[in-house]
Amino acid sequence: MTASVPAPPSPLPAVAYQGEPGAFGEEAVGRHFSRAGLRVEAVGFPTFADTFAAFRSGRCAYAVVPVENSYAGSVHEVYDLLLETPEAVVVGEEVLAVHHCLLAPPGTRLEDVRDVLSHPQALAQCAPFLRAHGLRPVAAHDTAGAAREVAERRPPATAAIAGRGAAERYGLEVLAADIEARHDNRTRFLVLGREAAPPPGEGAKTSVVLWIDHVPGALARCLVAIAACGLNLTKIESRPSREGPWEYVFYLDFAGDPATEAGARALDALRANARHVRLLGAYAAAAEPA
Repeated sequence: MTASVPAPPSPLPAVAYQGEPGAFGEEAVGRHFSRAGLRVEAVGFPTFADTFAAFRSGRCAYAVVPVENSYAGSVHEVYDLLLETPEAVVVGEEVLAVHHCLLAPPGTRLEDVRDVLSHPQALAQCAPFLRAHGLRPVAAHDTAGAAREVAERRPPATAAIAGRGAAERYGLEVLAADIEARHDNRTRFLVLGREAAPPPGEGAKTSVVLWIDHVPGALARCLVAIAACGLNLTKIESRPSREGPWEYVFYLDFAGDPATEAGARALDALRANARHVRLLGAYAAAAEPA
């Protein structure tokens, strides 16, 4: 009798993030899905556009993307790409405590460094440290990618800003730790899927995009409608609508679940006061890191 050959295990769901192994995006993927008890494959891409393209094509079942930092502000490119991806549904969020380190090849001294490579967001978060030490910021596509480049190419008088995980992965030394401007530095990531998450209930957050008429009081009526339902607005962001000059869309996050009476009334009120409302998703709000 011929022995049966077991079928190969099914591949793990792929999750797209921007960056290289050791990036904060990879950490956000691992934390979010491990807490949910799901095994996934984190797949890094060089740019945010590439990350969204992998999600849109179906190559990756999910994407995890940063939308704002508590010090440097919103990641506008991600908001714009989200608008261009109608199939994306926000199914969760992750908030990371982000601590940056200045990394260099072994034997490098801080006084030897002139240029510092990193993602523009990380450079902004560490700008006071760079100014205090007379270091020149040089933009790179990713924190971990900057660390890998410094480790492999060893450009003269150059260090990278990235996390400790990148230092360990690429064999770099930490010249200075916790160099972010604020030690309560946080980055918020959205988890994107294709199907709505189960009703989150207690501790829910809802994200929407509004297209409103360019008339006095249009936005104010939408904001008052949310407040009238007893719900707290937690985020508002405006971006060009790309439909015409000086026209904008507004991203709103508010505490609440559309499956509840208050949440449903809020959405109805927004639809009554806006030209168009896109529900990005309702999901469980992330706990703040310790």
